[in-house]
Amino acid sequence: MTTRPDPHGQTGTEPGGTPPPATPDDDAEGLAGHDLVDWDLAAAAASRLVPPGPRAGRAEIEQLVAELRSAGARAVEPVATTARLRTPPGTPPALVVDRPGWIAANAASMGAMLAPVLDEVVSRKRVADRARARTRGKELAEVGPTAQRIGSAVTGTEVAGMLSWISTKVLGQYDLAPQGTPRLMFVAPNILAAERELDVDAGDFRLWVAMHEETHRVQFTAVPWLREHLIEQARSVGARMMPEPDQLAQRLGEIVSQVPGVLRGDTDITQVLASPEQRKRLAEVTAVMSLLEGHADVVMDEVGPSVIPTVATIRSRFTERRKGAGGVDKLLRRLLGMEAKMRQYHDGAVFVRAVTDQVGVDGFNALWTSPQTLPRPTEIAEPHTWVARVHG
Repeated sequence: MTTRPDPHGQTGTEPGGTPPPATPDDDAEGLAGHDLVDWDLAAAAASRLVPPGPRAGRAEIEQLVAELRSAGARAVEPVATTARLRTPPGTPPALVVDRPGWIAANAASMGAMLAPVLDEVVSRKRVADRARARTRGKELAEVGPTAQRIGSAVTGTEVAGMLSWISTKVLGQYDLAPQGTPRLMFVAPNILAAERELDVDAGDFRLWVAMHEETHRVQFTAVPWLREHLIEQARSVGARMMPEPDQLAQRLGEIVSQVPGVLRGDTDITQVLASPEQRKRLAEVTAVMSLLEGHADVVMDEVGPSVIPTVATIRSRFTERRKGAGGVDKLLRRLLGMEAKMRQYHDGAVFVRAVTDQVGVDGFNALWTSPQTLPRPTEIAEPHTWVARVHG
């Protein structure tokens, strides 16, 4: 029997809404940006492609689901005490999902996150195409509905491959859900696979994972402005990273020429996709992501052996696991920008520990005051400069 986290077939996933429906203007003028990807097709195809996970009997599955739900609840107080931040009452409990459940939630969230970005790109292209058509004395020829459907289906299939692969790696996630209600999720088959691979105490490992993800939840719920700020920043960077229509061929050539460097690990995919001006904005978002990931890593380690007796063993083996991906796995990580995410854990954790050593937890928590007190890109690598700027 293969792993299906909820033995009754209820993953509890609430992916929320879908990208905005087409408006009359969309129908009149052709393809809308949010229609460029068939997200429903992507979710369905990815769910068919992904393996279900490690084999387990019904009793083991039921125990896994129950313990993950319990770990989510048990993580709340230690994280609040350690981080000195508290999740507000009434926050929805964690969901335990299988891989298709994670895929469904993330396809919906990605669609909602990217919809305004893609709408802007298509709008810019349409304006440029109209201008060219006017200079040539011709009417603008819109893409027909059949071609639109084929294009969005092809793109959806490509996204499905990415979602399928990532869904086998993620242990847990705080889904920002731009389209609906944010939720904390644990991906049960991946947690089961990881604890078996690492040969660690299952109960301790499940609680350790819950600590990391609960820290992300408390970051976004105890700091009310943070979720919307990060969504807006990510959308802004995404829109600016899209080349102007008349620059598309040139940018594609530049990107293709640099792919070998990405595969060798000489550069990062996000640096390849961005222009020098865009990299500055991207660095700002990366600094925040480094902070969030590093803070979660520090908190889940700081709770200590009184809560998780084997925390040192888990951390040691998990760190080695992050380094030990095989050849194909490393290539995919580089192409999807996940190598950069691995660096975020390290860089952010160094920043958090350095700042806390200088000004304590309460002094560190001053960074949650406003977007202006978040660390700047250069400050992640030089924590003392953040302390000097914020604390004087």
